[in-house]
Amino acid sequence: MAMKSRSRTAKQAANLSISGDLLRAAREAGVNLSAALEEALTEKIAVAKREAWIRENAVAIAAYNSAVEQTGVFSDGARSF
Repeated sequence: MAMKSRSRTAKQAANLSISGDLLRAAREAGVNLSAALEEALTEKIAVAKREAWIRENAVAIAAYNSAVEQTGVFSDGARSF
């Protein structure tokens, strides 16, 4: 799930190393390398943040799940499914 909005900060030049075959194929396909890298990094960062949030909140999530298993949720009596 890629983030839709991008930062409004100025772009900065970066030196990268990439496989020659991959670079050639990207150029032949008309791939915008800067845009592709930004999209890939945005996704990787989002995944890393989600994983960190899950790790940081694992105890609370487990406690909530345990409470729901033991007592159910407030709407248990109101649901028809």
